[in-house]
Amino acid sequence: MDNTPLLTIVTVTYQAEKYLDRTLKSIERALLHAQEPAALEYLIIDGGSTDQTLSIAAKYSHFVSRVVSERDNGLYDAMNKGLQLASGKYVWFLNAGDEAFDEYTLQNLLPALSNGADVYYSDAMMVREDGSEVGLRSRFTPHTLPADLRWQHFALGMKVCHQAFIARKAIAPLYEYQNLSADIDWEIECLKRAKTLTFLPFVLCRYLLGGLSVKNHRRSLSDRFIVLRKHFGLITTLFNHLRIFWRGYWFAKKNGKYW
Repeated sequence: MDNTPLLTIVTVTYQAEKYLDRTLKSIERALLHAQEPAALEYLIIDGGSTDQTLSIAAKYSHFVSRVVSERDNGLYDAMNKGLQLASGKYVWFLNAGDEAFDEYTLQNLLPALSNGADVYYSDAMMVREDGSEVGLRSRFTPHTLPADLRWQHFALGMKVCHQAFIARKAIAPLYEYQNLSADIDWEIECLKRAKTLTFLPFVLCRYLLGGLSVKNHRRSLSDRFIVLRKHFGLITTLFNHLRIFWRGYWFAKKNGKYW
């Protein structure tokens, strides 16, 4: 019998006592409706927190498979550790503060993974710190969500929310951990390697606004340029950044601030 977990969820934390409970509680609720809870492996990769993060994680030891707490070189370095430790066939990254969309998420997701695609993707509900909903990312940002996703769709930036993107571990590369837009690069690389993709017809997660790239906005923009130049070339990327800024200007003018 193959005891390999079907899915590994990786949550990276550092001084996350304010947010971790909401993430773990959402998975706990979702596991109650999952037909095969044992198909899930859950890893917490912590950067050496000195607050109550680890105490909160300990409350969920009935499904948290492993907690690693040690100093790291930032978010994407920690995500690399999680990726290397994951034993599941698929990996799903949920940051502290992000949540499974509802209690039926795993009930819907785990059977869907059985069709064996290389990448699964969906929409994300954007939420504020108080939990109130902003709206679906595909409707409240300029990033529409195609049903036939290809890596070329990333020419204007992050097409799929990272927390709504699940990849087969066998095709998943390590993150360029010093780049604040490493998640864009990671998704593009996964898509380049993927032979089959599946669009999930349900919302996968609740995405907490205000992550690392938002807090370091200027650097994330320059790092995004580096990523897009790598995949699309210098001239195309220069032209596309003009399109990005023009599109963002008109979208914000019409709809108000969205990020």
